[in-house]
Amino acid sequence: MCEDVSMTSRAENRIEQTRTIQATGRRHLAEVGPAALSLRAIARDVGVVSSAVYRYFPSRDDLLTALIVESYDELGDAVEAADAATDPADLAGRFRALCHAIHDWARTNPHEYALVYGSPVPGYAAPDTTVTSAGRVTGAFLRLAAASETAGATVAATRPLTEAERAALEPVRAAVAVPLSDVRLLRWLMAWHTVFGHVSLELFGHMHRGVLDYDAHFSQVVDQLAADLGLD
Repeated sequence: MCEDVSMTSRAENRIEQTRTIQATGRRHLAEVGPAALSLRAIARDVGVVSSAVYRYFPSRDDLLTALIVESYDELGDAVEAADAATDPADLAGRFRALCHAIHDWARTNPHEYALVYGSPVPGYAAPDTTVTSAGRVTGAFLRLAAASETAGATVAATRPLTEAERAALEPVRAAVAVPLSDVRLLRWLMAWHTVFGHVSLELFGHMHRGVLDYDAHFSQVVDQLAADLGLD
């Protein structure tokens, strides 16, 4: 019995220490950026020797991966919660909720957003373990796209796609349970790009003086996208 309690205590302590290191890593992320993230500096802030931190994260890249997965999952949680709180039959409402959840999370967590959607970190390559978490937001878009196909929503027309353009869309088409027309698939990809492009331009300061009310402008963009997707 004592041995079981001891093992449980060690496991709980490891979980708590991991959380402390990751929380400190997020703070350093905001202060110095991902490229300058240092396990030694984090160890000093946590109050342990650097070798202790290496037992939890063998390298800076391992900590970066943990922070990336954590960030993707937080955004995924926000998006999925916003979608779940909306009437499933209200496709326009779900789309707006999804978009505003992305916008709100990004503005609340700008450094984490920059980590996962900003410039690549020099010398770091994200492993496959990040893929599932990274795909949660994309999955929310694609599920809504499939629902719009089932509902027969009429999307705004585009010019016909070339064979090369159609082939380029195949990986996305394969990820959707319901077959989507070329026009619908393209429009939804354009919507995805527009939402994240807008958020990035805003967060990275490229709309300064060009847009005076970010909230009003983002709502206008989302409304236009909903119209283009035939959701209203």
